Amino acid sequence: MPFSTRVPDEWTATAVAALKEPLVELVDTGQFPGGVLTVGQAGGCRVTVACGTVAPECGPDRPNADTRYDMASLTKVLATWPLVGAAVRAGRLDLDAPLRAAHPGLPAPGGDLTARQLLNHTSGLLPQTGLARYQHTGHPLIEHLCAEPLTGTPGAQHRYIDRGFILLGLLLPTLLGRPLHELAADLWADLGLTATGYGPLPRDPQTAPTEQRLLGAPRTWGIPHDPSAALLGGVAGHAGVFSTAADLAAFAEHLLTPPGPLPDWFAESRRPLTPVEPGLLRGLAWIVTADGSVAYHHGFTGTSLYLAPRTRRYAVLCTKAVYHGWDRTRLAPLRALALRTLMS
Repeated sequence: MPFSTRVPDEWTATAVAALKEPLVELVDTGQFPGGVLTVGQAGGCRVTVACGTVAPECGPDRPNADTRYDMASLTKVLATWPLVGAAVRAGRLDLDAPLRAAHPGLPAPGGDLTARQLLNHTSGLLPQTGLARYQHTGHPLIEHLCAEPLTGTPGAQHRYIDRGFILLGLLLPTLLGRPLHELAADLWADLGLTATGYGPLPRDPQTAPTEQRLLGAPRTWGIPHDPSAALLGGVAGHAGVFSTAADLAAFAEHLLTPPGPLPDWFAESRRPLTPVEPGLLRGLAWIVTADGSVAYHHGFTGTSLYLAPRTRRYAVLCTKAVYHGWDRTRLAPLRALALRTLMS
């Protein structure tokens, strides 16, 4: 049944009605076990609907606003992006200075890149992550990544990759003086996001499992689905965070409620910097629509967060679209519909 913090207004009721049906259809046709949708407005109502089950391993338990999901690439905007903003505000990082200015000794060509290029995915870094080859070398991973050849001219072309945020996640402890998971934990505590954190998490019905990678092997559950994040011990700048629909909604409301350091950083970050495809551009981490009405980000596992700054509306989607494998088209129609709903 829907959960509401207040009586839904007309837009929220309409948005829930539009988005719930395709979510239910995806679950009913076996695309994934279940999902959670939250639609709301900062300072107004918030409605959450859920369907299906958390997973067959969890028995009949239904997902809800407090079910923990692997956020995958939403880690980029939940952890790394706000912490980069904190480093900029503290004077520890210049977005347009070479990375070696903040971390002396980084080799070229990566050391010549800027944080802005990493945030807007125009760095030219290698798209394939492949971190396993750097195990047991005796050298810091950040140095290996910076020494790799580039595939293009920095700042020239958008190409979405994980490597830039992996680099930022490795850089932040140097900038802010503490491990990434501690920095992120303090950030989330300050925002009241009590269910958000890096794993590992217990294998219980409060945590949605993801993919069974090998037949007969245990399902990925409570540890990152992303192989590189798993190789990094579950704590990385591009993936590894677990959260809930309730915490994502609270995060959205923080970003949509200026003034304040985080809403101000969000306002700067949603300025379009480079084209992604017709009608969409990349800001700092976020994808923004050409008319500036919506900023959003997806996670590979089946998560999405949409924010409409002018109306202060938002939509949160939490699923395990990778439960039956890596079919990235499963959620495409629902995600497109969510974007159109927020733009209306």
